[in-house]
Parts: sequence; C-alpha cells; structure tokens
Amino acid sequence: MTDIRDQRPAEATLEFLRSAFPPEWREPPLGHEAVAGWEQENGVILPEPYRTFIAEISNGSGLGPAGDGGLQPLGWLPDTWPDLGPRQPGEPFPLEAAWPWEDDESVDPEDPRIDAAFNRGSIVLGSEDGQSFWLLLTTGPRRGEVWMIADVGAVPAPGDQAWGFEEWVQRWRTGNDWWD
Repeated sequence: MTDIRDQRPAEATLEFLRSAFPPEWREPPLGHEAVAGWEQENGVILPEPYRTFIAEISNGSGLGPAGDGGLQPLGWLPDTWPDLGPRQPGEPFPLEAAWPWEDDESVDPEDPRIDAAFNRGSIVLGSEDGQSFWLLLTTGPRRGEVWMIADVGAVPAPGDQAWGFEEWVQRWRTGNDWWD
C-alpha cells in the first residue's frame, strides 16, 4: 500500500499556491517534520495539497480565502469558534451530505451530532463572517473537501461536488461569489 504522504502535489499546484499567497503575507512554513509530528499527535494524515502547503509554503496567512483573519495556521481556531468541546481531527467526520439542522425538526440544540460536525474529522481553515467557518475534512469518504459550518448546519462548498483546498483557493483568487 502506498503511503498517502508520498503523493506529492504536482509542481503546477504548488506554484499556484505560492502565487496566491505572496511572501509578505505568509507565515513561516512548519516543515515536514513538524507536520508529521502534528499528524501523529492527532491521529490523521492531512490531505494534499494542504499538507505540502503548510510544510513548505506557509502555515497560515493574514491574506486568504477566509474572510475574517485570512487562512488560519494549522490547529488554530478563529476567535469566534464556538466552544463545543475538544477538536478531534483524526476522528471520523460524521456527515456524508449537507445537513441544515436548523430545518430538521428532529434536532434539538443540544444534539451531539452538531458538536461532532464541528469538532471531528476536520481542521478549521478560517472564518467567513465571524459565525461561519471553512473546514477541510481530514477523515471519511469526503476527506480533502472544503465544507462550511455554522450554527444552522454544515454543507460542502459550493455544493455536493465540493472543492478541495486548491479549488477553494482558486475560487477566492477569482473574486467570484462562493456559491455561484
């Protein structure tokens, strides 16, 4: 079996990501050893090309697709992140499809599935409006996809055919609305 850490992104992908985040806006990259240490501690291997991006290009940026504060460094949370328990990026992400729980009459605000959607199987890329957050899924059948989660539900972005990290950054760079 091939170790997924050996599946380095194409150089064109890395060049695009370098161009999307000018050096003056980049936080120092973590390096492969630090990324591997974080992965071991959290029981997960990060999806590419995000993994190589934070190891070699930038571990976060004040500039970026997330509207409030830019791209978060690995493991960091926006100031407005809800306190719903510990983050568990190596545990299974509980959803396989969009779930607008505000429209689900069987759900009460204390439903443990909501906390699981916020805390399991993902890392937080950033905040869009202080109340909505971009997640990169780290586990499960939708691993590598970018989702948005808020107090009303969780959805793949921009819909069922969700973007990966590179596509999410490309969309931001075009300046188009997220949901076109």
